[in-house]
Amino acid sequence: MSLPVIPTVSQTAREIYQRGVEMGRNPHAFSKIGDCQSITTYFLSYFDMPEFYKLGDYASLQETIDWYAGSFSRDSLAVKGGFNAAAILSPLRADPKQCQPDENPVACEIRLHNPSVAIISLEEWWAGHPENYEKYLRQIIEYSIDNGVVPIVATKADNLEGNNLINQTIASLANEYDIPLWNFWLAVQPLPNHGLIAIDAAGAVDMFHLTHSDGYYFYDDPNASQSGWSVRNLTALQTLDAVRRGLTSTP
Repeated sequence: MSLPVIPTVSQTAREIYQRGVEMGRNPHAFSKIGDCQSITTYFLSYFDMPEFYKLGDYASLQETIDWYAGSFSRDSLAVKGGFNAAAILSPLRADPKQCQPDENPVACEIRLHNPSVAIISLEEWWAGHPENYEKYLRQIIEYSIDNGVVPIVATKADNLEGNNLINQTIASLANEYDIPLWNFWLAVQPLPNHGLIAIDAAGAVDMFHLTHSDGYYFYDDPNASQSGWSVRNLTALQTLDAVRRGLTSTP
């Protein structure tokens, strides 16, 4: 709960990156691996469309937007509403038109997009046993590392499991593998209701989906930038910026 929102890049991550470049990974590409909180409709896509965002005081982030141009609006083959850490490893969930028969969505996305970095943000776990989350997230992390892709793991805003076990697991694995952690949970704590929708349109308790605001990519507008989605996109971009600089500069 006290870990920084934006990570510092370790020597381990630099070694993964360098090995990936030697394998032919594209330094100018990143992939998204996740569920409905990572779909292109809401997550990062407008940073590929200059008319739809304003950085305001964060103008220095433009360099990273230019560096990863094209990846922000890409429809990742490893992102889909309803994906959880187990489902995303199943070849049955891969796109049959673009993926090979034995490929799961993660392997398919890495093969086709050839990223050097991947944001892994998996909030959903509906099986009733969140303790199993560790086993599957570990497999995703290890596959990424083995294939020369630096995994950035993200904590989640909600606590539907009731004991914060999933965020504890994410932070523990980031520490164990010495990889970047984007602590999104901490970023939304100052927001109203911690950036979460309390009651959905049908009147049911939500506490999972993030709040919206008009113009939430306009960071020159303090009101627009106070929604869960606004903070998610900004801190994801800040994380990519920190990771890019850390991976490509001399330590």
